[in-house]
Amino acid sequence: MKLFLIAALLAVAAAAPSSYKTEEKKYEKDYKYPEIVVTSQSDERNLDGSSQWNYAQSDYATRAESQAQKKFVVTKVDDYGKETKEEVYGNTNQGSSYWVSPEGEKFTLTWVADDAGFQPKGDHLPVAPVHVYELPVAPVHEYELPVAPVHEYELPVAPALPYSRTGLGY
Repeated sequence: MKLFLIAALLAVAAAAPSSYKTEEKKYEKDYKYPEIVVTSQSDERNLDGSSQWNYAQSDYATRAESQAQKKFVVTKVDDYGKETKEEVYGNTNQGSSYWVSPEGEKFTLTWVADDAGFQPKGDHLPVAPVHVYELPVAPVHEYELPVAPVHEYELPVAPALPYSRTGLGY
């Protein structure tokens, strides 16, 4: 009976609400940005494998993407170096995104992903500097190669010896 009373007392103590403030409430109180909600959204899937989807948010951020299937001709090389061409289906995607940073800067990003690879475009993306290099040219030297001396040799000829058969018992 005493064990039952102790267990009941512990269960009541564990179920009592805590008086400590949680981090979530502190975060909600300090959060200074308005809640962001989706204002529009569409998603379309077609039987041919293509699709389009987009959404817009209350903070003016938008995203749109489309996809289509395309037939590609690829070259495959086997272990012996033999090349074969094969038709395969793959996806080509393109899309765009727009958002405003917390500092108020507006960003637009467009991109295409197809057989030429992923190609993003945007004013905020870094661009590799273009360097114009002059290729070095090897110096030209006018040398005459030495010519090896030519020697004429007379090869010795072995004298002819008389021939006789031996070992046959004659």
